[in-house]
Amino acid sequence: MAEMVETVDQAEPPTYQLLIQVAQPVTVTVGRLGPCSFPAGRYVYTGSARRNMAARLARHLSPHKLLHWHIDYLLTAPGVQVVGTRLFDEPECQINCNMPGEALIPGFGSTDCQAGCGSHLKYLGV
Repeated sequence: MAEMVETVDQAEPPTYQLLIQVAQPVTVTVGRLGPCSFPAGRYVYTGSARRNMAARLARHLSPHKLLHWHIDYLLTAPGVQVVGTRLFDEPECQINCNMPGEALIPGFGSTDCQAGCGSHLKYLGV
């Protein structure tokens, strides 16, 4: 029996960042993390897509989606919007670790993290 191997489209960068603006403080119940408080300000979320990056970004930017990932809960909160995106060729955790900012919500977006990032959402300040 042949072994099935999933390949990654190397033409697309595997890592993305969402630059997020939270207009006013908001508390959101984020899946199993429970209630999470987000102060007003700028945030950056680092994620990855093994394939079809355009569809992943379009999903994040859509106001209508099923809540699946931690970031979905934040992005559907009132007064929260994505104000920019960035793409990287380096691995998700490497980009996240090199990003300045404060990890306010332990475990946010990093439940499958193997690098010990603690959180893939960072608060950049007001």
